[in-house]
Amino acid sequence: MAKSPEQMAQAMIANMQEKTGKTLPQWLGMVKESGLAKHGQIVKHLKADHGMTHGFANLVAQQFLAQGKPEASADDLVAVQYEGPKEALRPIYDAVTKMVSSLGTDVVISPKKTYVSYRRNKQFALIQPSTRDRVDLGVNLKGEAAAGRLEDSASFNQMVSHRVRLTSKSDVNTELKGWLKKAYDAA
Repeated sequence: MAKSPEQMAQAMIANMQEKTGKTLPQWLGMVKESGLAKHGQIVKHLKADHGMTHGFANLVAQQFLAQGKPEASADDLVAVQYEGPKEALRPIYDAVTKMVSSLGTDVVISPKKTYVSYRRNKQFALIQPSTRDRVDLGVNLKGEAAAGRLEDSASFNQMVSHRVRLTSKSDVNTELKGWLKKAYDAA
């Protein structure tokens, strides 16, 4: 089974001293002493001045910048996506998420800052409020021909092969469930 990004980060942290010679708290202290405050600057410093690989430098920078910032909960991330002028779209998100959850017990719903990822062993779909009157659902259906509501993802998102535009809760129907089930089964 594929590891989640969080599991991969934890594995890197566990191996950090062996691979880099220092623990994460030691690296965080060094970054603090450097006075750097931007992600790119921290990564560049760790790679150039300490010979750290990009993966570890990126992880240390992320961990350093996350200090002192309360981690947003999944509910908070979704609430922010559907606040203000996009509030009326929340029932569409809720209906899609309920549908996706019914596909199997191994579905992982992973809210990000601007979208929500639906995963199994790998991501099979994502949803985001794209405009004030439309939610876009990206679905991974490699090899499936685009037709009707099922469009090529084109410039929408490179992490999915197709897009379905949803403007009302009634768009969350059996046709949509069929596409999601096919993507879920392939993941």
